[in-house]
Order: sequence, then structure tokens, then C-alpha cells
Amino acid sequence: MRNLVAAFTTALLLGATAGSVPAVAAGAAHRGSCTRDLLFCEDFERLPPGGPSTLNWGVDTRNGTLAVERARRGNQVLHVHTLDNGRAFLRVDDFAAPGNRFYGRMRLRVDAFPTAPDWAHFTLVEATGTGSPEVVRPIGGQYAPTVPGIFWGVGADGGPTGDWTNWRESAPVTEDTWQCFEWLLDPADNRVTVWIDGTANPELTASTTEHGGNDVPFILPAVNTVKIGWQLYQGGTTPGEFDLWIDDIALSTKRLGC
Repeated sequence: MRNLVAAFTTALLLGATAGSVPAVAAGAAHRGSCTRDLLFCEDFERLPPGGPSTLNWGVDTRNGTLAVERARRGNQVLHVHTLDNGRAFLRVDDFAAPGNRFYGRMRLRVDAFPTAPDWAHFTLVEATGTGSPEVVRPIGGQYAPTVPGIFWGVGADGGPTGDWTNWRESAPVTEDTWQCFEWLLDPADNRVTVWIDGTANPELTASTTEHGGNDVPFILPAVNTVKIGWQLYQGGTTPGEFDLWIDDIALSTKRLGC
């Protein structure tokens, strides 16, 4: 990671994973929001509680679990639980966006972010595909002990630009609070753009020549897989396990808003 080199719902669980379901998830206006015009959508309302039971998306886990749970207000959410540097992702395969340009949206609550080890790096959204080896991470972040603080940042790995997370002090994380995250991947100038609670942060971007990696062009792949969940890349974490809840996931040719 570039910054590492340079100095990143009910209260009872229905599943077997740790943590408690948040009291408030997505608002009623967004329940049942999946429509046919979206490239992908999951609001978890039609799924039974417990482990994922659907053909619409896959699961990618290591030392982690996914469970559908009912929140206190009646809507259902996805509980993501991992141990140490584990991972647990909802995986959208065989994805194709017209012109390789698409928006994403999810609602998110993270119980706690890592405060150890130094430069602990985490990813919540990852996009991969053909034509470029870049593993694009529009939603992720890093613990920066030099500030100190934990900050959101666009990142990538696996390609010519290297392993980087361009975290920004203008985007500190917020724990134990529902927030709405949106992102855009646009092959025009290979641009990544991020909004938090409907507001764009101009620093949470990447493009062909402006990014956080090696001094070579950043090229988006033709995306065919999108993963949404949690992965942390270093062991010996504090806390030793992580819980987050996700709702209202959508991928679209147009911005959906919060």
C-alpha cells in the first residue's frame, strides 16, 4: 500500500455469527426497492433468515460468515462477520455494464474499525474483470497511525499501479452508524468517484494519471465480478473480529442516490 510505504436486527442474532443487529437499517422508502431496470439489486427482503440461500449471488469467505437477519424495524439486512484478517463477501458474477460504466450503492453500518496493526487496510467493495489486472477497490480504507485515524480511500492491487490505498483525512470513518455509500466506475479517463451520504468527496477519486500507486496509467478492467462485504489484509488485529451490516445493494447504469 502506498501509504504504508510512504510513512491506511434484533438485538439477538438469528444466525450463529457474533454481534447484534443494528436497531435502524434502511428506511421504509427503500424497502423492496429492487426493480428490473437495475444491473443488480439485493435488499434481502425475499430471502429467509440465516445463511445465504439464493442463486442471484455467490459467497466468498475465509474466516468469515454472511447471514441474513431481520432488523428491529422489520426490514432484513446482511450481517457480515469476520475473524482477524478474514473475509466475507457477497459476490456478483457474470456482471456486465453497458460501456463498462456503472454506479453502485449500499447502506452500511460498521461496528468497529481496526486500530491495529499499524496501517491495517480493509476493503468493502472490489471490482475485477478482463483487459486489465487491476483489482479496483472503490470503497475501502486504512488505519493511519501517523495522524492517527482511520480514513476511507480509493485503492487497487494486482496491476501495474501496485498495491495502494489513497486514504484521505477529509474522509474519516464513522463507527456504529448507518451511512449510504455510492461509487462510479467510468472508463472515460478510468475514473473512480465516491459519495458518502449523498455528498461527493473530491479527494475520494482515481483516474488514469491521478491515483495512489506507481507512476504508470491506471486502467479499469472490463468488470465482470463485483464483491461487497469485508476483507482485512493484516493479521493480529484490534479488535480481533469485525461485524458490519449491509442493506439496499444496487448496481445501475445511473446514479440512484441515497
